[in-house]
Amino acid sequence: MKIQDLHIGMRVKHPSYGEGVVRNISEHTADVFFEDGKRIVEPEAAGLEAAETQAAVTGLQMPLQTMVRQIVAATVAELGLEKPNTLIDKLAARWHGGKIVMHPADPSLQTKDVPVEVFFHKIVMMRNNFRTLEQKINAHPTLNDSEKVELQQYITRCYGSMTTFNLLFRDREDYFSGSGKE
Repeated sequence: MKIQDLHIGMRVKHPSYGEGVVRNISEHTADVFFEDGKRIVEPEAAGLEAAETQAAVTGLQMPLQTMVRQIVAATVAELGLEKPNTLIDKLAARWHGGKIVMHPADPSLQTKDVPVEVFFHKIVMMRNNFRTLEQKINAHPTLNDSEKVELQQYITRCYGSMTTFNLLFRDREDYFSGSGKE
């Protein structure tokens, strides 16, 4: 490994000393902290290798920050996650900026206020997790049909319980239907 390929904080592997962390880099050597202490090594002669996955980007035609944002956006989309603003668009307008207030039976205890947007986000995440669970059950390779139906009934009951929160949604197609099949 060449000295210019190192960076401070990088995890590296040495053939004799094992894994270590680069703490300082000079013109031809690097200070690497291994389990048995600090060693000054010349990376190429010592056979030093990266201990972590490396990526090389050549011919970059956009700022790195833009590229990272695009990768993160693609990853979020692939995982089926939603941005909080996307969820707020699904919240009925009358609830925007509202709060849920919970009063304990004991008046000496403090009241809890939760922004409706935060509560709504959690409800939508539960719905999305139910959908994912439903898909995993239906695609499970070792469950037989009767086991899948039994587990599906639990999800259907959960959807039924969640219909209480339909009043928060702007559009009917986003409602919990009670059947699990929206």
